[in-house]
Amino acid sequence: MIRIAVQAAPIDLAAAVAAAESDGAGAIATFTGVVRGDDGVELLELEHYPGMTERALERIAADAAARWSLLSATIIHRVGPMQPGERIVFVAAVAPHRSAALDACAAMIDVLKTTAPFWKREVRGGASAWVAAREADEAAAARWQ
Repeated sequence: MIRIAVQAAPIDLAAAVAAAESDGAGAIATFTGVVRGDDGVELLELEHYPGMTERALERIAADAAARWSLLSATIIHRVGPMQPGERIVFVAAVAPHRSAALDACAAMIDVLKTTAPFWKREVRGGASAWVAAREADEAAAARWQ
């Protein structure tokens, strides 16, 4: 089963993990991303392209599910304004064995960071600036090609 959500509401980790669980699972690997407050970030605003974003996340999850024979794959991503410390993304991979779950979870977040249509703007000291793509994210995603 593939579960995708793009939402303004906070991510409920307990509910997300419970929804990801599947019969026959031997492993549930999860990743939770949190808004960093480093360098004076006061607010992170995330924009997306509705419809296109969900399709991109579904494709990422479906590709991982097929490659690692997952029992379920979940991606929940926040949009809108968020404060440092708030959860921004949750990814779960459920598989019969841990290596598949761990690899699939890592691949989904790495690919999501570089291919999903989200745009980030950070606010510092009342001024805002768009966040540029990072070479390190591109390198992380490339290892799953």
